[in-house]
Amino acid sequence: MDTEILEDLGFTNAEIKVYIALLELGSSTAGNIIERSGLQSSVVHMTLKKLLDKGLISYVKEGKWHHYQASDPSHILEYIDEKKRRFNEMLPQLLAKQRTAKEKREVTVFRGIRGIKELLYELLDAGGNEHHTFGSTSASLMLGKAWWIDYHEKRAKKGIKAKLLFNDSLRPWKAEFKYKNCEVRYTQTGFEPLTETIIRNDSIGLIIWTEKPIGILIHNRIAAESYDKFFSIMWKMSEI
Repeated sequence: MDTEILEDLGFTNAEIKVYIALLELGSSTAGNIIERSGLQSSVVHMTLKKLLDKGLISYVKEGKWHHYQASDPSHILEYIDEKKRRFNEMLPQLLAKQRTAKEKREVTVFRGIRGIKELLYELLDAGGNEHHTFGSTSASLMLGKAWWIDYHEKRAKKGIKAKLLFNDSLRPWKAEFKYKNCEVRYTQTGFEPLTETIIRNDSIGLIIWTEKPIGILIHNRIAAESYDKFFSIMWKMSEI
């Protein structure tokens, strides 16, 4: 079972193992959980307490033994909704603190798939009326096809038009039929660079689509204008 989504939601490796062990065992004592999860006794007992605090497991006491049971997995959605509600209450304070910063960092480096998604969300909020991309390769789909569709849905809802100059390897993806408010063109078959460049307003995103991708976000209006002029030249030279 791929448990990466549970890690993304903030569950520790021990919490995931104990919770899944309980789903498989049903009502169970700590001893059986230790055996099934392969974790040390102290780790299991500490993890059971954390899961109890989160409301994801419950127990009944029979004699001197505690019999634990996992709650319905759908309750994790309620746990997420509660976290989202609490974060939304805190968000105005966080934004206020950000606005008090003396200056915005000009260059930021991101690593890994989650890092690249964060970079792209930064660009989504960069302002401007157009989103320009060139050099995107089929390797970019490592972020997930559904994720890209949702991302461009958010972009379109902001009233931002996209001009996307993709490498030929992305032609089978047919983004022009999946993304709203956009024009898509392709480079000719041949050299397949791994570097994608995105220009939005005064920001530039550079993504290197290696196995563990690397992203660089640059906030510099003069540089962004220069990249945008280069994009315009490439766009005119590309095939539709």
